[in-house]
Amino acid sequence: MSFSARLLDWYDRSARALPWRIAPGSGAVPDPYRVWLAEVMLQQTTVAAVAGYFPRFTQRWPTVADLAAAEEAEVMAAWAGLGYYARARNLLACARAVVADHGGRFPDSEAGLRALPGIGDYTAAAVAAIAFGRPAVVVDANIERVIARHRHIETPLPAAKRAIRAALAPLVPDARPGDFAQALMDLGATVCTPRAPACDRCPIAADCRALGRADVERLPVKPPKKAKPRRHGIAHWIERDGAIWLVRRPGRGMLGGMRALPGGEWTDAPPAETERSESEIVRVDHGFTHFDLTLALVRGEMADAAAEGEWWPISDLDAAGLPTLYRKLVVRMLERDT
Repeated sequence: MSFSARLLDWYDRSARALPWRIAPGSGAVPDPYRVWLAEVMLQQTTVAAVAGYFPRFTQRWPTVADLAAAEEAEVMAAWAGLGYYARARNLLACARAVVADHGGRFPDSEAGLRALPGIGDYTAAAVAAIAFGRPAVVVDANIERVIARHRHIETPLPAAKRAIRAALAPLVPDARPGDFAQALMDLGATVCTPRAPACDRCPIAADCRALGRADVERLPVKPPKKAKPRRHGIAHWIERDGAIWLVRRPGRGMLGGMRALPGGEWTDAPPAETERSESEIVRVDHGFTHFDLTLALVRGEMADAAAEGEWWPISDLDAAGLPTLYRKLVVRMLERDT
């Protein structure tokens, strides 16, 4: 049997049941909107996290037209906790472009999809293959690992990406390319895992060039991690009558458009002790893609809240859509007071 035949036979028996996925053999037609939404959510986010958000999101906005008509603040609040918030702004821009420029229908080609806001090469290929059955070369982190091991590609990433795509391209079948891509994703997630791969259960092990090698876990070869810089900031806890003062962060930049506790700029140097003084309550550490942040929470007065904002009931903070960084601060604060 060919590579794709072995893989698809395994997928028919072992496919993960995911909220956004059409089960193999069901005969159902994939909804491009759901495929696209899931692929955007899954960027830099775990399947477990997305599995909780996706049903709520699609219940609230079941079609691309519904999403296009939504207020940005509502979408950002619903996205809170998924991270990488530029994705949420691009999500809304893309939905509006699909409705305004394409009559509410997603383009069915990679080139057409890439022309939409926020859709890059990977997402375009994934949607083209899964939603429209185009034989696109889909390469995510799981697929990179499977192909790098199967072909024993020792070139370090990111330079290895070209070799991985070149090795994968002739393997993509004309029939069921979407299932083929999802099968590779599942194989990397459940069998060809980063640590202790279950090679004895792998449907493509027979001709895997890394099979039995002591260095199989080393592939794909990753470049050394660079130390991330640390930044520092202060947030203010301004409380009155069981509510706290929340502001909107600027529309562009980190956590753009999200509700947040008021505070100053994040800086490379720690704030002076006189800035924190005895009013510091708690502090948290939080990792972003390019830097780590230490954010101290201090008691503040309305004079510290120069920006426009709103009083939000502390008992209903879950509905505020705070990003993870500020949710951490709030949880620590409330834990401290109990």
